[in-house]
Amino acid sequence: MTTAVPFLLSLVLVLTNGQYYYQGLMDYLENRFLAIEDRMLIWHEQSNRYNTELRHFKKQTAEFIKGLNQDHGTLRQDLEGTGVRMDRIEREMDYIETQNPARPCVNQEDRMVDVDLEVKERVKEMKKGGEEDGYSRVLDCIDIISSIRAMKILKKMGSPKGMWTKDARTSKIYIFNGTAEDTVYQFSSVLDFSSSPGVAHSRPIRLPSLWSGTGGAVYNGYAYYVMEGADELQVIKYDLANGTLTDSAVFPVEVADHRPVYSLNPETAVDLAADEEGLWALYTTRESESINLAKMDPDSLDIEQMWDTQCPQENAEAAFVVCGTVYVVYNTRLPSRSRIQCVFDVNDMVTNEEAPLLYFPRRYGVHASLKYNPQEKQIYAWDDGYLILYKLSMKRKLMV
Repeated sequence: MTTAVPFLLSLVLVLTNGQYYYQGLMDYLENRFLAIEDRMLIWHEQSNRYNTELRHFKKQTAEFIKGLNQDHGTLRQDLEGTGVRMDRIEREMDYIETQNPARPCVNQEDRMVDVDLEVKERVKEMKKGGEEDGYSRVLDCIDIISSIRAMKILKKMGSPKGMWTKDARTSKIYIFNGTAEDTVYQFSSVLDFSSSPGVAHSRPIRLPSLWSGTGGAVYNGYAYYVMEGADELQVIKYDLANGTLTDSAVFPVEVADHRPVYSLNPETAVDLAADEEGLWALYTTRESESINLAKMDPDSLDIEQMWDTQCPQENAEAAFVVCGTVYVVYNTRLPSRSRIQCVFDVNDMVTNEEAPLLYFPRRYGVHASLKYNPQEKQIYAWDDGYLILYKLSMKRKLMV
């Protein structure tokens, strides 16, 4: 009996202490839950505030973007209106220049006599120089472009890049649609081509191989084009009348050594051009940053002579040859207004510094090709699928 009393007292003490600790634990957990609830309430209030601010920001952004779109539309309309007015002003200026040519400072007959004498002297020098260097220079063709007078858009074809031209001795039109095809479309005339839906009225001519780039040419009834192989570039001569391969020759620049002749049209390795004197080839090598010119024999495809034009290849889009003078046309990566910025004359009758800076009329993009017709004094241009004619005005080289 005496031993049971202390045991009972100890048990009562333990239960009392356990109940005390249990109550403390419960109070602690309750305080922590209350703190968590307070935090969650604060987070909820902050989230609601952030959502309200985000909706307000989205609304402000949408209104701002709407205002920008309206301003963009207004600016675009203003720019289009300005472009229309600029075109009108250019046409009016061209008309005024045509109707009111500048009065000469001397008597016109005296001026023509002086120019004729100067031309004769230069021709004599060229004949002597031609005998010395073995190259027959241009003697009768002494014209240079003075202005690009007019532009006419005929129609739009399928491919953004291609070439079209007219044989100078006939009225036939030839369409090279694309940069790696084998079918040329022949039309009887410009009128027939412009009235034809697509190539429906054409005569398809299947070439023996694919052409490369937009550097083909048609001269005296033959199509000349470049075929790019694995190791070499070949110039192909094809008879358009009887449909036969007439000749081919390896161009004296290896594939590994050549660069695109124009940086803005990298598909064209060699650009063939025809003018009053014959057939030419424009090309560029890795050793040179400028465009080179070669005179070709249209019968044998032999290279007669080569020149370094000193015209940069960078930002060049196309070029053409008139009376033995190379005109290189430049633009920018973001297409702007094309301009003839570099001129090279094989006869040294005009220098690049003396030649006028000529701008093309407002267009759509970058010229893929420019082909000169010596009979009509016109340029056949391909511009982002649009086929365009440019009318040229000429003057004597020594009057530049």
